[in-house]
Amino acid sequence: MLRTLKDLFDSIVPPPSGAAAPDREHALQLATAVLLVEVMRSDADMGDAERAAVLAALGQTFTLAPDELQRLVELAERTARESHDLHSFTSRVNDTFDMADKVRIVEHMWRVAYADGHLNAHEQHVLWRVADLLHVPHGAYINAKMRAAEG
Repeated sequence: MLRTLKDLFDSIVPPPSGAAAPDREHALQLATAVLLVEVMRSDADMGDAERAAVLAALGQTFTLAPDELQRLVELAERTARESHDLHSFTSRVNDTFDMADKVRIVEHMWRVAYADGHLNAHEQHVLWRVADLLHVPHGAYINAKMRAAEG
């Protein structure tokens, strides 16, 4: 079933308590996508390699069709441009994912940062900040970085 862009956009607004599971899932997908996109956006020379890494990470994290992944990334880019902080997105992830899942997100973020073959200070700062907001321990953060750098 294809979700419309409006369905994904509606997921920006936190669902009320008792909201249907699909609404919570859409909000989680958007929050995760925004975090990945923030790493991509932090590189002044953002290109196709980073976008492909974001799509791959989302495809490994959520069961979505390719066109849904594309729309989710487009919405995440727009949402990231309009957002003033990362707290609402990291809160959604913290409320839903366990530590292993959050470490995987950080590892995916490192893969996005490494996708173009170089790592800049802005990418590292975004990653450090998000990992801190996700309460990922420093050792797990470093291990995720090493795994992403290796492959």
